[in-house]
Amino acid sequence: MKVLLIVDDVQERALLGQHLAIGDDQLEVVAHVVAEQGPLSRDFHAAGYDVVLIDDYPDGVDALEWIRDFRQRNLFPPIIHLIAALDAPRAQAAIAAGAYGSIVKRKIGNRAFVNLVKDAAKLQNRARASFRASPEAQSAYRFGNTVIKGLRCIRPLAQSAMSTVYLAESEREARIVVLKLLRHIPELKDKPGTFDRFLQEYDIIRRIHHPNVVKIYALGVADDHAYLQMEYFPAGDLRTRLRRGVTARQAPVILRQMADALRAIHRAGVLHRDLKPGNVMLREDGSLALIDFGLAKQLALESEITGSGEIFGTPYYMSPEQGHGRPTDARSDLYSIGIMFFELLTGRKPYLAATPMAVIWQHAHKPIPKLPLEHAQWNPIWERLVAKNPDDRYADATALLVALDALEGGF
Repeated sequence: MKVLLIVDDVQERALLGQHLAIGDDQLEVVAHVVAEQGPLSRDFHAAGYDVVLIDDYPDGVDALEWIRDFRQRNLFPPIIHLIAALDAPRAQAAIAAGAYGSIVKRKIGNRAFVNLVKDAAKLQNRARASFRASPEAQSAYRFGNTVIKGLRCIRPLAQSAMSTVYLAESEREARIVVLKLLRHIPELKDKPGTFDRFLQEYDIIRRIHHPNVVKIYALGVADDHAYLQMEYFPAGDLRTRLRRGVTARQAPVILRQMADALRAIHRAGVLHRDLKPGNVMLREDGSLALIDFGLAKQLALESEITGSGEIFGTPYYMSPEQGHGRPTDARSDLYSIGIMFFELLTGRKPYLAATPMAVIWQHAHKPIPKLPLEHAQWNPIWERLVAKNPDDRYADATALLVALDALEGGF
């Protein structure tokens, strides 16, 4: 039995968690601490849970408001309202708002509480079974023409020549996720192993446990479509941060996080290949994570659909060698984060032109612009990151981090 516990703070989570473990050793409790994690997404339906327990005033918000909202969400589990002391009018108000029941916190773990939870879970299991047998369930698990069991489609997020990205809810993981579904590419049928290679590379990324690398929850094949199930970032991407403006102090912090992520993936033998602000995602705690590694685009190149001269990648952030189709290594990824560092400091891109090919030419031939005077202390880092010749750049992300430590220690 899986229970979602919505509480105000960490201490409350620890206290209630202990009681719940005593009440039923088969109870799996996942806590959502509102003070740390914020309110639950409006797209969240708690599909993977059997019961939801909610504190009376999580983070100062009246639980009755939350209960009314939750009961409007399709198939949301029964809600048990937790109150600090016996208060019959308050308990009745919770039930009127849609709660399954209300119980005093100090009684958590006793037989009455256990029975209440079990009865609520049975009700949810019946509702879930009825839903799965309904016509609505057929569309709920459908992503385009592909059905993925255990994942409910919320809405499409983006579409490209290679893939469609959806917002979804994982019943197994009991959370909002992003699903990236690769499209069929007829030309790849004659190139066996390409999708296998895609899955192998992302399997490596899935095994990288680093705070600045996207979490890959699952990957596989459904109806001959390769797919990824990954972390959702409601705070958006680095483009959002750039539009709001970045301070002189924030820019090197962001650069350091990107470099730290590159060190982790490069050590695992993976190149990103498509670094740009849209692939640097923000979490609500202020940290960032790299997403959307470029193997899909490499597969597209191999399928020879680029005969029209279309450029895969974003020319504004491409290294000279990548833009001219030469072999790339870790130093190409470092070049890309260097370009983003310039944009973070100045609010503009270093190379601009009317056409993508003109931008690519500038990366290879135009002199490296100096940073404005107020950011001049970062010129040594910036200029080495974006040296035209890869041999003149930092050898790897570790060397960049060492250089950042040395420079920041000097002022």
